[in-house]
Amino acid sequence: MDAHQATCVVIGARAMLIEGAPGCGKSSLALALIDRGAVLVGDDGVLLEPRGERLVALPHPNTRGLLEVRGLGLLTFPVCDEAPVALVLVLDPDAPRFIESPESTTRAGIELPLLRLTPDSQVQHLKAELALERYGLV
Repeated sequence: MDAHQATCVVIGARAMLIEGAPGCGKSSLALALIDRGAVLVGDDGVLLEPRGERLVALPHPNTRGLLEVRGLGLLTFPVCDEAPVALVLVLDPDAPRFIESPESTTRAGIELPLLRLTPDSQVQHLKAELALERYGLV
């Protein structure tokens, strides 16, 4: 099992790893998704475990259930104890405007689709949900 610096939420039965530079809005995106029904796996650190051809995300025991909400501190949220990772979403100020298909990346030896979104969009949470729906592993 590998520790990995990312924020992770589960929507339905599929997890999304949210990656990016410190302060780019990973936790804020997770909070917006949680407000729409997602469940927290971990904020700013998760455990990744390959299981066959799938990668499973689990909360890190040191930060289980905690989400940093800027201006309010660390708040407690319900947690999903494990979920298969379906998509890596990178918050990147240089994200392309259009894509033909997602990039491919590897985490803990497992290949995953990767999409880049600009970190400053007012509808970023909607874009994240659409990305998971259209490009995430089933």
